[in-house]
Amino acid sequence: MNKRNLLRHLGAALIASPLLVGAAFAQDYPSKPIRIVAPFAPGGAVDILARIVAERLQPAYGQTVIVDNKPGASGHVGAQIVARSPGDGYTLMVGTIGIHAAYASYSKLTYEPAKELQPIMILGEAPNIVLVPENSKYKTFADFLADAKANPGKINYASAGPGSSVHMVTELFQLAIGQRMNHVPYKGSGPALTDLIGGQVDVMFDNLSSGSPHVRSGKLRALAVTGPQRDPRFPDVPTVAESGVPGYSGTSWFTLAAPASMPAPLVARLNRDVEKLLASPEVVERFNTLGMGHKPNTPAEANAFFKSETEKWTRVIQAANLKLD
Repeated sequence: MNKRNLLRHLGAALIASPLLVGAAFAQDYPSKPIRIVAPFAPGGAVDILARIVAERLQPAYGQTVIVDNKPGASGHVGAQIVARSPGDGYTLMVGTIGIHAAYASYSKLTYEPAKELQPIMILGEAPNIVLVPENSKYKTFADFLADAKANPGKINYASAGPGSSVHMVTELFQLAIGQRMNHVPYKGSGPALTDLIGGQVDVMFDNLSSGSPHVRSGKLRALAVTGPQRDPRFPDVPTVAESGVPGYSGTSWFTLAAPASMPAPLVARLNRDVEKLLASPEVVERFNTLGMGHKPNTPAEANAFFKSETEKWTRVIQAANLKLD
């Protein structure tokens, strides 16, 4: 073999070696406990989804899978922990719009979500639900809408944190009606819902998965859903669009994500394994109960979705002049 051919073969080997190592690692994975970071407080949609995945992965992999709640900065505290973790598959995360697509509202982040995190898959998408305390003066969405228009800045609305999906769909609503409300952010939907039930805040555009149990229990009243169609779990609850805000539609979506350094073969392995779990009848039924939809998707499809959603929510952030730090 001459020198030129030798160099060519060596170069090809160097390029291929990380892929070969990644493929071998994916075959041996997992060999120790796995941590799924839920970057919000317990009780919200992120926490619920993280526990669904953990509960199913544990018996499938024969390893302990723990959910580690790391709330703060609308998920960015936990997301940065994941971004800076080794890409070995032992630290994963359930992510949100705020982490992956609406981070433009934060100018002082000390990490770059688009460069330091990567999607394994889109876990699910769901409409939000407009909630008020059961004893609220708002009996219908029309009551709430009329008050929001007549008294700008007087209504207190809760969110799961600045830049969270709950916050962003509410910002979209405010842009649609041309009026503002007073934002009261929390470190997750769980504590926000507690205060909403107690009447400390007036309204919340919460994720359907975390808010709907409180509607069924009678502690909260559902005024509308934010998706393009009525939700089959609440057929008598109208959409925001049919209740006086034509054209409005906002949904929340959630990811299973990993550090950007995770090798592609391991990302593909996790994608395949979690897709199998999500297709099980028990999980399908649980997702239906939560109002969560899931369409099988690849890491490449999830990444393309990230890019389009980032463009969408960046426009909302700019239109609302949101600066959250």
